[in-house]
Amino acid sequence: MKTSVKFSDAHRRVLLAIASGNTLKAHRDVEGAKVFRLHALDGTTETIDPAIVEYLTEHHLIDSNKKFPAATFWLTERGKALAKQVG
Repeated sequence: MKTSVKFSDAHRRVLLAIASGNTLKAHRDVEGAKVFRLHALDGTTETIDPAIVEYLTEHHLIDSNKKFPAATFWLTERGKALAKQVG
């Protein structure tokens, strides 16, 4: 898949983490503040820069179920293809 997406190491790392089974979630509080956390298979979590998630979403590489208080993200078909290409 050829793409014009400008991919940083951080974008690649998050995309490949989701592809390998880790879960990216957007956690919101009642005031609407949002924190993105990558939940690893070993139970650890890592806070992800919102700009990374926004970029992956805007380029149609990930999407979410838009649930409150914790939306779960997954790879789109385009995201799966790119993960295979860059992985």
